[in-house]
Amino acid sequence: MAARETANPGREPVLGSATPDSSLSAMASETSQDLVVTCTAPVNIAVIKYWGKRDEALILPINSSLSVTLHQDQLKTTTTAAISRHFTEDRIWLNGQEEDVGQPRLQACLREIRRLARKRRGGGDGDALPLSLSYKVHVASVNNFPTAAGLASSAAGYACLAYTLARVYGVEGDLSEVARRGSGSACRSLYGGFVEWQMGEKADGKDSIARQIAPECHWPQLRVLILVVNAEKKHTGSTVGMQTSVETSTLLKFRAESVVPERMKEMTRCIQERDFQAFAQLTMKDSNQFHATCLDTFPPISYLNDTSRAVIQLVHCFNTHHGQMKVAYTFDAGPNAVIFTLDDTVAEFVAAVRHSFPPAANGDKFLKGLQVSPAVLSDELKAALAVEPRPAAVKYIISTQVGPGPQVLDNSHVHLLGPDGLPRRDP
Repeated sequence: MAARETANPGREPVLGSATPDSSLSAMASETSQDLVVTCTAPVNIAVIKYWGKRDEALILPINSSLSVTLHQDQLKTTTTAAISRHFTEDRIWLNGQEEDVGQPRLQACLREIRRLARKRRGGGDGDALPLSLSYKVHVASVNNFPTAAGLASSAAGYACLAYTLARVYGVEGDLSEVARRGSGSACRSLYGGFVEWQMGEKADGKDSIARQIAPECHWPQLRVLILVVNAEKKHTGSTVGMQTSVETSTLLKFRAESVVPERMKEMTRCIQERDFQAFAQLTMKDSNQFHATCLDTFPPISYLNDTSRAVIQLVHCFNTHHGQMKVAYTFDAGPNAVIFTLDDTVAEFVAAVRHSFPPAANGDKFLKGLQVSPAVLSDELKAALAVEPRPAAVKYIISTQVGPGPQVLDNSHVHLLGPDGLPRRDP
């Protein structure tokens, strides 16, 4: 599968010239579709969390946040968008199932892209867009990881939607506002590496944008392990959870105003200086505080389960045994643990997870993604872990690393929509 990342020298998701380039023209179908584009976008995991909005309509956060973009070889959303004079209505499919195209956030993204396209055409580029803005759009999107399970699927999904629609409609420039209108954290998935989402101060949200603070190649030793505890849809969605927290949690207000600003500065320093000891401690503290605000919400929200808490205990026992921060956990709005560590520790910690959470019979499928060499735990470490074994409590591990931002797929065989504008059965 051939892929390329759009040139991005200014660290903004710039989408090329107004006229589709030769690669995009090559992707245009000669049948019923006038133009079809397929892109991918990554998952991002926040190490300084975003939780709570000051404006629900514009998706403006009450605090800034900072995330790590994960590699698309292991976790990504793939989206195909097609516009055609033959389509009679906008339609969208997610993981093979048709969804309600009238969803407010989806409509917000579509309206904003079309507004920007009209603005571009009205700005003197009358012939720059060869396709009528009255054409309807069909969109198909798939995730190669569990959806709505607290693994930032909405961030990858809306980033990919915004990026793909922009390519189809000839929109260029920063797409933070478009992606943010779908899912706040989606603006962070528009970049690779390490990304800051600035909360901004303007009422219209024009300064609430994402920016890259370090590229994916900045910290090559950093590794990420995702411990999938439960791949099912979470009981309390992030949108509802945030609204309730903003309305009822005094801890959330204190966190946003008095804690996060300094943590943003410190986390930026940790990343820029590749200070893993401080990075690990701050990542865990911020995760803990985020979940404390959820418990401070009324009625309380609990995204962690018993296995999540056992993973937290395992991490602290592992670090105590080594006398330093060797691994760090963070949990988004779900029970699945995201572990940060360095490449020289991956094998030993995976062995510790296998010891504490023995895999089911299909143990050969327990580890997915990047290869990890087997390691033997010392008797001293086994004794130090002090975690009661929980067979099959961790379903599987995804081994990955820091990765790039959205990409355009040049091969027409990767399109999720067929020549008839409907999802292909064998994409």
